[in-house]
This record gives sequence, C-alpha cells and structure tokens, in this order.
Amino acid sequence: MATLELMALDGAARQNGVPALPTPDSSLGFLRDGYLFGARRFERVGGDAFRTRLLGRPVTVMRGADAARTFYEGGRFGRERAIPASVLHLLQDEESVQSLDGAAHLERKRLFLEQVNAPESLERARRLLVEEWRGIAGDQVVLYERINTVLTGVALRWVGINPSRVDLPALTTQLTAMIENAGRFGPQNWAARAMRRSTEAWAKRVVAAERTALTGHDTILGSISSYTEDGEVLTPEVAAVELLNVLRPTVAVGRYIVFAALALHRRPGWRRAFAGGDLDRIRGFVDEVRRFYPFFPVIGGRALKEFSWHGHDFRRGDWVLLDLYGTNHDERLWPDAGKFQPKRFDSFDGDRNALIPQGGGEQETGHRCPGEQATIDLMEQAVVLLATTHYRVPEQDLRVSLRHFPALPESGFIMEGVRA
Repeated sequence: MATLELMALDGAARQNGVPALPTPDSSLGFLRDGYLFGARRFERVGGDAFRTRLLGRPVTVMRGADAARTFYEGGRFGRERAIPASVLHLLQDEESVQSLDGAAHLERKRLFLEQVNAPESLERARRLLVEEWRGIAGDQVVLYERINTVLTGVALRWVGINPSRVDLPALTTQLTAMIENAGRFGPQNWAARAMRRSTEAWAKRVVAAERTALTGHDTILGSISSYTEDGEVLTPEVAAVELLNVLRPTVAVGRYIVFAALALHRRPGWRRAFAGGDLDRIRGFVDEVRRFYPFFPVIGGRALKEFSWHGHDFRRGDWVLLDLYGTNHDERLWPDAGKFQPKRFDSFDGDRNALIPQGGGEQETGHRCPGEQATIDLMEQAVVLLATTHYRVPEQDLRVSLRHFPALPESGFIMEGVRA
C-alpha cells in the first residue's frame, strides 16, 4: 500500500513544472529507502524531478544526464550551504576546494589537477599500491579493513610522508571514520567529527614542519604547503584540510576495490581474463563497478542565479540534490541498468553527465571530482592485483544493503589463505 508520501499527486502539487510530494517532510523516507529514495519517487511522479523537504528544508531532487548537465555546467549551482554540516565537516570541511565556487574554486582546483592528475603522479600511485599490496596477505583477511590500511600507506607515501613516522593504525581509523560516518547522524557522527579535528591538528603539524623544511614543490605535500593565492600561502588550517582532501579520498577508493573484488568473485570469467593478461576491457570493468555499485547517493547544490528547467523556475538560493545513484541506474542511459555488464562501455559515447559516480561536467571548469582519474588508476591496478593474488572466498554474507550510506558488503569481503 502506498505511503502518504507516494500518493497520487493532485493538480495543485504540480504547479511550477516540477511536482511536489504531498508529505510535509521526506527525511524519514530518505533514511528508509536509502539509495532508492529518488528512484521510487521519480517513478511515482513520472518525471526526472520532484520537490519535497529534507530536514525541514525545501529541496528539488533531480536525476538524469540533462539534470547533471544543468547542475554542473553553466555556473548555475554553488556548494555553499548545499551539504549538511554533518557531512561537510567529515568529507570536505570549510574553505576546502569543493566548498568554493567560481574563480576561487578553479584556482584552488588547479593545485589538485596539476599535482594529483599529472601522469607521473598517477603512475607513482599505481606503483605504490603494488609495493604496499604485500600488506594484504594473511590467513583470514577482511578486505575492507585491510585495504584501508594498505591505502593509508599508499596515500602517505604518495603525498610525501614517511609512514614509519606516523601511527598508521590510528590514522587509518581516523580517515576511515570520516568516510564511514558521513551518512550517519547523532553520536557516531559526532565522534567521527571529534576524531576529524584531531586528524586536522596532526595535518597542521605536518604542514608546519614541511614549511620549516622548505622542501618546495617536489611532493604533493610540498605543493600544498607552499601553494599561494593572492600572493599568500594557504592558512595552516586550510592547508591541513587540503592535505586531508588527498589522503581521505585515496583511502575511500578501498570501498570501490571491495566492490571490484565482489564483482570478480561473482563473475570469475573476468578474473581469469585479467589474470591471463587480457586487460583490453579493464577500464570498462572499473567503470561498471563505479556505475553499478552504490557509493555516495546524492550531491547538493544551491542555485546561484535564477533560471528555468523543465518548466520549473529556480530562484537564487534554492537547494537542489542531484541523484548520483539514480542517474547511474537510469534505464534510458544504461539499458539493463540492474545488471553488471562491463561490455556496455565498448560502445559508451563518453558523456560526462551520464556516468557520474564522482560528479558530472568537466573537471577543469566545474565541480567534478579532481581525484577521479586517480580513483580509476588505483582501481585498475587493484583489479590486476586481485586477479593475480591467491585467495579463497569462504561462505559469508555478501549482501549489499541500499539503506546504509555509504554501502558495503555485509561481511566486508572475507578472504582466506591470501598470498600476495
């Protein structure tokens, strides 16, 4: 039986182009339906957008390539006050690159594009993962836990920090908590934010030591520490936040690697092909992992100017959520979207607003994640390593709940007899 929120909409609710849900607030529905929150309501309203309230705030929820293009291109949306503080303070924090808009955003983003996306930097990240992969070995390994430790070591070495000078288990726990608790509310989120403040204090000390050493631009850490805007170096607080904005996303790739392991386990033909050196479709496999499996469900923005879309008039300051998961599972873009089919990318046209697990539009001119290529490179390398590593997968609970943000197999993917 349909809930009040999903009852048929009357004519009054459809005023101004985009229909409004009749429920006073959809927060409980969002928590109940998780990643499928948007899909179930788009189906009910028969369109690609609807209006409702979340946490008491009016919001328009959108999906699809056209919605992503509108959201990411043309300077229509900014990020200020677009993400709840419980999420912002764990994943990005104030004054970070992703919280900026316009020229300030593009200027700061240049630092990441030049340092993280440089071909030699990406190749180094892949090489470091190969070197750190020996840490995956063990008689019984929970891949989710172990890969986070491995990637923390990779991230530290990648930016230019010696892992032997860091409490690696503690830092792994702190970085993982930021990701794991971003979709939670209450005590767990508060504890993770307190942990984040401790991690930022450590990052400030690292930046201060780097500035004293004056090592220059030879490392990502050196570039962040010496980066200037308007002739001034970043404040210690902002530099620390941006350092964490390289470390934390690198560890977050571990979730995708766990999903890649799950895909290889359920489709052993792909594992055999990659183990045998047939890597022609490895990019398609990785992109299908990013499309098919759930990561972050939505991204928020606030309208920077007035404009119309699909008959709806947006005003300056209006809050919008773009449904990332819903767009990546839109049957019009991805036929048989509920099936894992890497070969679909043999004919993919490369539309930057269709495959949007890490945002849409162009990296250089918008808010698409600057670390996307690093994510892809690390995933490709991890897939090869998984395919060529000896391990057994015992009986376990590999279900993926779509009600938990961010999602993960229930067991964390247990491996036995792992020999790297």
